[in-house]
Amino acid sequence: MASSLDEALQRSNLSQSNQMEMLTFRLTDNQLYGINVFKIIEIIECPRRIDRVPNSHPAVKGVLDFRGSALAVIDLSEAVGLAAKEFRTDLAYVIICEYNRSLTAFIVHAPDTLLTRSWADIHKPEGVNALSLVAIAYADSGEAIMLLDIESILAAVVGIDRDLSTVAMNDVAGKGSGRHVLVVDDSRTAIMLLQSVLDKMGFTNTALMSADKALEYLDKEHASVDLVISDIEMPGMDGFTFTRTMREQSRFKHLKVILHSSMSNPSNQLKAEQAGADKFVAKFDPDSLSKEIFSLVES
Repeated sequence: MASSLDEALQRSNLSQSNQMEMLTFRLTDNQLYGINVFKIIEIIECPRRIDRVPNSHPAVKGVLDFRGSALAVIDLSEAVGLAAKEFRTDLAYVIICEYNRSLTAFIVHAPDTLLTRSWADIHKPEGVNALSLVAIAYADSGEAIMLLDIESILAAVVGIDRDLSTVAMNDVAGKGSGRHVLVVDDSRTAIMLLQSVLDKMGFTNTALMSADKALEYLDKEHASVDLVISDIEMPGMDGFTFTRTMREQSRFKHLKVILHSSMSNPSNQLKAEQAGADKFVAKFDPDSLSKEIFSLVES
């Protein structure tokens, strides 16, 4: 019990020190990839039988019964354009993850190891136009670890609800007129989804892909910004550290801050509050997001 508690506390403290623990794994190209441990529910050996779903994306291999729930099973290799994993004949593994308040099962070639890295040591690749790649870190051996943009992959493979409901649209349309929102996210897909909601609400907005750039922008333009919506997982500086950094400076204290993340575990609500955020909103629910935005700018 003590060791489990110590481990939980250690992982919780990572959010206060700009660090991330990742599980590394390999796909069919034998390259090393990484995923945030906080998003992993379980790792299991891939069953040889997975029931197909008609008319689904080629990377969706079917559904898997997990604790009484049917989960979509995505071959992560095929989803990023690599050779498919022959899980019916070769040993493979399934990483069950929570993204956007839903569980998804990803087939991988093989898990590798656990590593802790500072977000300052995780870099966005320059000059690389790969929608599925969001950042690069390095293993102790010096081998590159590719961090994938799972949000973009899920949007392409299974789709993401990006539209406000008619009721929500009637409630918030035009309510952002004359107000300016700063969006901070390293995922192009997430930025696009956020901007779609903000446009419908009538906000003007500026989007930046790192906390460092956002702080530079706020240094000059903070008086014109009414609300900041930031991701949590970002190369260089995570959203918790970004929020704490803003709150340490008196000129930014008036800013309303929403932390908006696919890490939808309820514990992130508390971490967001401890960092100084006004709200934590799990990705991606357009109606819920618009409601929280409206409540903050009207307060």
